Amino acid sequence: MARFVANRCHTPLTLTYIELRCITLLRMDLGKDLVAASTTPLVLGILAEGESYGYAIIKRVAELSGGHLQWTDGMLYPVLHRLERQGYVAAKWDASESGRRRKYYRITEEGRAELAAQRQQWNAVDGTLRGIWMKVCTV
Repeated sequence: MARFVANRCHTPLTLTYIELRCITLLRMDLGKDLVAASTTPLVLGILAEGESYGYAIIKRVAELSGGHLQWTDGMLYPVLHRLERQGYVAAKWDASESGRRRKYYRITEEGRAELAAQRQQWNAVDGTLRGIWMKVCTV
């Protein structure tokens, strides 16, 4: 067990090995394959919250991921264009509050169906990983 100072009052905090591993993992960069695989459900999930535009989507991803996912314009816009071609997202040009023209995206009914399918797939993967990790971590 390691001891850390938890706050300014210097109250000692004892962390278990697993807690220390979790802290280390939180600082880990995510692999490109995992980031790529998560783009569709993330974009559709964010748009299910409401209409949005590119920069706001990028900020929301960073916020939701605690800063672990740092998307760029060059990564997001091809995804949005693909989702638009697939009929999962619709786009329209409109003026922002400042008067600047922005392209706003919204999820379509087809996109909601795809989001539900993606959720089922990710739940299956999550359940499988949790199952094996629980076995491995308790051995």
